[in-house]
Amino acid sequence: MYEARILSNTLPNSVQTTRRALGLRLVKLGLVGLASASLMGCGFKLRGNQNFAFSSIAINPNPGGGVVTDLRRAFGQNVQVIAEQAPLTQAQVVLNVVSEQREKVVVGVNASGQVREMQLRIKIKFMASTPKGREILVDDEILQQRDFSYNESAALAKEAEEALLYRDMQSDIVQQLMRRLAAIKASQLD
Repeated sequence: MYEARILSNTLPNSVQTTRRALGLRLVKLGLVGLASASLMGCGFKLRGNQNFAFSSIAINPNPGGGVVTDLRRAFGQNVQVIAEQAPLTQAQVVLNVVSEQREKVVVGVNASGQVREMQLRIKIKFMASTPKGREILVDDEILQQRDFSYNESAALAKEAEEALLYRDMQSDIVQQLMRRLAAIKASQLD
């Protein structure tokens, strides 16, 4: 009789533990579902592949700077990037990157005049048109900037950080350009 009580006391505890674990899982699943439903209700949508109204693009200048090079790679298989020797009439859209500027500006110094904070900037100006010259995006501009601290004793590490920040800004600019090009409507290409 005593052994039967011990077994019956341990069994409900393990069942209770299993029920608690199952209950916690259901609560977590419910919270994830509620969060998903609320995000869908507000119009949130993850960025997927861009859908473009055009199937071919010419990007000038060729080869261009870092942003232009990354932009050529970003199109992938969705849109054909016309080669430099091909005539522009093969493209549905012609993107001209008018300028790509990189700047490094001192924004903070210490009491002895040593640089302590810098700001990196990349600014591009661009325009898009049809091969016939009809302008789609007129004299548009994208600017990215990042602040970073500077220390002479870690100059080599700060140089690597600067290169990483420039690469990050360049990637952001390419993504912004892709979104602006995806906003072009088929009616603008006629």
